[in-house]
Amino acid sequence: MADKVTLGVCGGIAAYKAAELARALQERGLDVHVVMTKAAEEFIRPLTFASLTGHTVITSLWEGEATGGAGALGAIEHVAEAESTKLLVVAPATAQTMARFAHGLADDFLSTLYLATTAPVILAPAMNVNMWRHPATRANAALLREHGVEIIEPGSGYLACGMVGSGRLAEVGVIADMVVARLERRRELEGETVLITAGGTREAIDPVRFLGNRSSGKMGYALAEAAAGRGARVILVSAPTALDRPQGCEFVAVTTAEEMEAAVMEHLPRATMVIAAAAVADFRASHVSERKIRRNGALTLTLEPTGDIVHQVADRRVHGTVVIAFAAETEDTVENGRAKLLRKSVDAVVANDVSRPGVGFDSDRNAAVWLTADTTVEMPESTKAVLAGRILDEAMKLAGRMRLVEMV
Repeated sequence: MADKVTLGVCGGIAAYKAAELARALQERGLDVHVVMTKAAEEFIRPLTFASLTGHTVITSLWEGEATGGAGALGAIEHVAEAESTKLLVVAPATAQTMARFAHGLADDFLSTLYLATTAPVILAPAMNVNMWRHPATRANAALLREHGVEIIEPGSGYLACGMVGSGRLAEVGVIADMVVARLERRRELEGETVLITAGGTREAIDPVRFLGNRSSGKMGYALAEAAAGRGARVILVSAPTALDRPQGCEFVAVTTAEEMEAAVMEHLPRATMVIAAAAVADFRASHVSERKIRRNGALTLTLEPTGDIVHQVADRRVHGTVVIAFAAETEDTVENGRAKLLRKSVDAVVANDVSRPGVGFDSDRNAAVWLTADTTVEMPESTKAVLAGRILDEAMKLAGRMRLVEMV
């Protein structure tokens, strides 16, 4: 069955090229569905796209507002449309639409679809050269990229407004090829079983208290969603978090380091890749009180070390399994990360400085350094969702190199 791709068409003189793009996407074997803004209808009629694609063109959230060849699915149907599409490409994307996407404004079908979908998003802007260069537009483009949106830079040349410069819609073939490439990337982990740990383990002191850490689980969950989105079978072993379970994952809930160790070892034989993103407690209480400990002066706790899950994984993995560890550091990030790489006998370490304000624990943002025996890759600050994609990109490169060596 052909992959479903949603083509968003905004109002601009380049809207007529969206018809060419619809045909180009079909020629590449894709099932194209079209969503138009009201402004787009001033430049090209929905009937054109309906005739090309064989599908009703969506022009409104509200029933009764549709025009010839167009349809309105109702106020909540953008959710169903968002879940069924494999990719959203908007061409041409106007400055107005970019601004609404960047700031989460949802007042028509296309903008609500954008917020509701977890599919990849590609924007191909087209506008006046000064509009494209304006600081507001540049800031919106940067924000969209942080959110994981791919932007195809407009071309330069003679514009409809009579000016010459950047702002022309990229070539239709370039846009169509990028859509295909992005869809292929979504399937690059097919055949892989990725075992991911997430969250912070809790070690009981008494029935109401525990030793824990500040891990929110957001990085591990972002990795699970990204790996599942690329076609992997994902096993997520999660310590307690406040997050919703990611879609498309086999979910294993644990609380303590011992429980996490048991779950990881149980599923390890199936894994072709292990990403240890959890913050596992290094110590637990030697004795757990059966009753609540009352406050009565100073309290002394005797702690004992927990098991080293990552080291065990590296020792007991199936031949060819890639093992990636995380290193949350507060100083000498690269040096300490490399020391962990050697000490744990893993293939890569994702090291991050959790002392930096606004990134790491509790935050939706992160920055890291990818470390292997012979590479150092800086991963600048971004959302954890974007960082997850960068980590998987590097993980697949590493896996490819490792497996190529094994074949030689």
